[in-house]
Amino acid sequence: MGRCQCSFYLSFAFLFMCSIGWISLPPVNAALKQYQFDIQVKNVSRLCHAKPIVTVNGMFPGPTVYVREGDRVQINVTNFAQYNMSIHWHGLKQYRNGWADGPAYVTQCPIQTGQSYTYDFNVTGQRGTLWWHAHIFWLRATVYGAVVIMPKQGMPYPFPQPDFEFNLILGEWWNDDVEEVVKQGKKLGLPPRMSDAHTINGKPGPLFPCPEKYTYAVEVEQGKSYLLRIINAALNDELFFAIAGHNLTVVEIDAVYTKPFSTDAILVAPGQTTNVLVHANEVSGRYFMAARPFMDAPLSIDNKTATAILQYKGIPNTALPSLPNLPAPNDTAFALGYNAKLRSLNSPQFPANVPLKVDRHLFYTIGLGIIPCPTCQNGTQLTASLNNITFIMPRIGLLQAHYFNLTGVFTTDFPDRPSTPFNYTGAPLTANLRTSQSTRPRLSKIAFNSTVELVLQDTNLLSVESHPFHLHGYNFFVVGSGVGNFDPKKDPTNYNLVDPPERNTVGVPTGGWTAIRFRTDNPGVWFLHCHLELHTSWGLKTAFVVENGPGLDQTILPPPKDLPSC
Repeated sequence: MGRCQCSFYLSFAFLFMCSIGWISLPPVNAALKQYQFDIQVKNVSRLCHAKPIVTVNGMFPGPTVYVREGDRVQINVTNFAQYNMSIHWHGLKQYRNGWADGPAYVTQCPIQTGQSYTYDFNVTGQRGTLWWHAHIFWLRATVYGAVVIMPKQGMPYPFPQPDFEFNLILGEWWNDDVEEVVKQGKKLGLPPRMSDAHTINGKPGPLFPCPEKYTYAVEVEQGKSYLLRIINAALNDELFFAIAGHNLTVVEIDAVYTKPFSTDAILVAPGQTTNVLVHANEVSGRYFMAARPFMDAPLSIDNKTATAILQYKGIPNTALPSLPNLPAPNDTAFALGYNAKLRSLNSPQFPANVPLKVDRHLFYTIGLGIIPCPTCQNGTQLTASLNNITFIMPRIGLLQAHYFNLTGVFTTDFPDRPSTPFNYTGAPLTANLRTSQSTRPRLSKIAFNSTVELVLQDTNLLSVESHPFHLHGYNFFVVGSGVGNFDPKKDPTNYNLVDPPERNTVGVPTGGWTAIRFRTDNPGVWFLHCHLELHTSWGLKTAFVVENGPGLDQTILPPPKDLPSC
């Protein structure tokens, strides 16, 4: 299949095909979809700077994976780069098949240089927009792409059929080698230097240097409707997104249909996806699509705005685009209000099966900390924790250790709640910031088919901050959220147990809490982590060991023969 480079001068048809990654789509009736992913280093230039980056098939962003609900997918990954590699298929549930989930040292050992591994999985009961990305080091800065799951043949969308659709992947760009930036931060015991730009489909847009080559554009036709599949692949920034002069109708989040609503802008946290309908019914012209960060905590971020162009057919490239009115970078009210509007469709065809009875209550506090670091320039380094426990990465895959009953790799004594309650969101806490670090990862074991409620509570250890949390292997229902300390007596009375949003990644509000519910019907070892890469690397993560069920179809599948070794 061919590849293309988008520009202002292409016809709409070609622009549409380019915007979704490939010129030709797979056959619509195919039951087996096969892809070859070659991990390659390629020289790429942005912001007038050229550097080698890690890519899939030399593409940045990488190729779109097109499948249909019910398909079997085989993606062979061959690693030609100098780094170990693993790929995570973000949001795909991988029922009984954690071997295909991808996080390095959790469900597999990484694919070493010169080696290959085939991710073999079924797409069952899911349709919509997801994505894939590297799940080792900070390599997902450039190793990422979209996953588009079409509904079963003959199954329409539960919203007006769009005339066309295209993907918009939001990301970050560093002028320097990202892994070297991270190493420098570790030497200092401080956060790595922030990114130099945000991008839309790998391009920063005309508000940055050297914009001629580095602006993504799509041509639209007056009176037509478009489905935009929007993915936040940024490493560390929640992003607002808007299109000048156009409303967005939200119809799906994290590959789950929603009750449609119209908005001037959306908020997408790292790891999240949002599908919106846009009608090209404004005055013909050129309009900026723009993305910039949301940050309502006293922390430094890359606050630059990435732009792309929505261009009506027949309008010359010389026409100056107009910018949208994005929310202010610290607009907490918009962020909370937008998330409050999200509701599952909860129709007879797409019900919201919210667990009403809870078997296991979990309460996890999110904190930052400082630990001694003799090799760091400052003698200390920043760290992060859940329930004051900093996760220690193992040297072999946790799923292998669980499946083969290997001893000494991990423990299952992760606490259901913090050992010492405190005023989590009161005045900033700057004393006693050391976190617990054991020699082995501490996990939480959960019985098969249990119903779980997990409350994620932000704290003011060093600083409050919004945290997008991703759970592998499952979707969950966001039944409640609030600012301040969670009140176990009062707050559950306000839960939405009828049509709460269903997703795989949720933002915990700054200085607040989020409650999620899910049923543990997928046996395996499933990662739970903050999707800010900075915090994940500091240890803001854990994993659930979900036990096998009683039936043969409720147990972990055997590992594939080509599973990488450590």
